[in-house]
Amino acid sequence: MLRWTRFNVASVALGFAFLYLPIVLLVVFSFNESKLVTVWGGFSTKWYVSLLHNQALLDAAWVTIRVGILSATAATILGTLAAIALVRYTRFRGRMLFSGMVYAPLVMPEVITGLSLLLLFVAIGLDRGFWTITLAHTTLTMCFVAVVVQSRLLSFDRSIEEAAQDLGAPPVRTFFEVTLPIIAPAVLSGWILAFTLSLDDLVIASFTSGPGATTLPMKIYSQVRLGVTPEINAVCTILIGIVAIGVICASTITKRRELQRERDERAAANAP
Repeated sequence: MLRWTRFNVASVALGFAFLYLPIVLLVVFSFNESKLVTVWGGFSTKWYVSLLHNQALLDAAWVTIRVGILSATAATILGTLAAIALVRYTRFRGRMLFSGMVYAPLVMPEVITGLSLLLLFVAIGLDRGFWTITLAHTTLTMCFVAVVVQSRLLSFDRSIEEAAQDLGAPPVRTFFEVTLPIIAPAVLSGWILAFTLSLDDLVIASFTSGPGATTLPMKIYSQVRLGVTPEINAVCTILIGIVAIGVICASTITKRRELQRERDERAAANAP
């Protein structure tokens, strides 16, 4: 059993402070009355009101949200299918190559990924813009979804699927009515992870973006080079809130599903 000593408490406190103190300061100074982001001038929400009139930031935020939703959805579908192929079909020609291609973005620097996608889009004559960013983010986040779903499938009881097929359910119906509901928490977690990574990406979007398709991280970075404004603190606070709400909702749904599954298992074990 771990004993809480002063050294352990101090280490944990310093670790959390290092991780979360900058975020707390950003949120606090987003309500700063002063235009100087390092000087506290009193509590005010005027920068959130000013943000509503900053059309450039609003347009960038709308592009980011659309890219995040589309790329996360596509990455979840492709990543789930890839995880099923890797777990259920352990022997097929080209499995090693397929596995390497799926997991390559996990270990490959984003600069290399972004440059490779840029060269690809230029080679095939695809104009850079909204859809190239979406394709790039799908490529980046699909591997993360595959890892999350694969970890759930490895502990999946296949006898449930076999029982459904013995009762006459075809494979496709078995997947949608039996397998997918059971692995739904992992799929949802993968989607939220992919969406969060898409919101956060700057490097790959910088390589694959074009005129009229500026994401919010790109817009924030371009303005930070000229000086941080309170409006940037406000928009970052809103993003933090969105991500936090998504994580809390996903954790709550997953916990409730796990509790329900444990109740069902106990009920089945106690049934005569």
